[in-house]
Amino acid sequence: MSKPIIVVRNLNKTFPGPDNKIEISAVKDVNVEIFQGEVVVVRGPSGAGKSTFLRCLNGLENFDSGSVVIDNTPLDHHHKNRLEIRKEVGMVFQSFNLFPHMTVRKNISLAISRVRKKSKEECEITTLDLLEKVGITDKIDSYPSQLSGGQQQRVAIARALAMNPKIMLFDEATSALDPEMISEVLDVMKALAKEGMTMVVVTHEMGFAREAGTRLLFMDNGEIVEDREVRDFFENPIEDRSKAFLSKVL
Repeated sequence: MSKPIIVVRNLNKTFPGPDNKIEISAVKDVNVEIFQGEVVVVRGPSGAGKSTFLRCLNGLENFDSGSVVIDNTPLDHHHKNRLEIRKEVGMVFQSFNLFPHMTVRKNISLAISRVRKKSKEECEITTLDLLEKVGITDKIDSYPSQLSGGQQQRVAIARALAMNPKIMLFDEATSALDPEMISEVLDVMKALAKEGMTMVVVTHEMGFAREAGTRLLFMDNGEIVEDREVRDFFENPIEDRSKAFLSKVL
């Protein structure tokens, strides 16, 4: 087997509790390896540490101890390493985080020109290609306020892909959408999975997990309770916490 593209060792992250007297452990001694092309779904109850774990993978959260290595680059205090990792790891959030004063064209092309140093012509070609991939080329000159939630999220995915990342992280990318808009975003994510994009996805969408996921990490109280193939997890959960969770959501 090839070397893992993500290696997490003994990862710990705490937050101050009420009145800063008690520390809350959001991520506890997490160890995991993720290989290129895997679609790893992260599930668990609210407050399990899923989003914090995801944000630790690209340095949006500074962890207390342990290590994260992305494609052989350690996520440490060196600014150069952090910049390199953020170029290679795209992230899509629950909120769309588009620049409201910029058109779709500018939202996508900005990072291509500033970070990847591409020419105006290259930016235009890449932007059009990405909008075609997510199915909204006709919205290239629209502003975010003129788009539906699903369209805005597809633009957010296109913007993350504009950096040509090796890994995509999705943090509840559909949870803020109306039900009729969820499928259009999930379809884009499924297409990325089929193309071989390495993905780590925090989601409550069980259909996506079953159809596109290759592995499932079940987290509870900051810990990875189970790390299984998706089918095995749904058909034969091992831990009592996993069984109790599935009994409530299935």
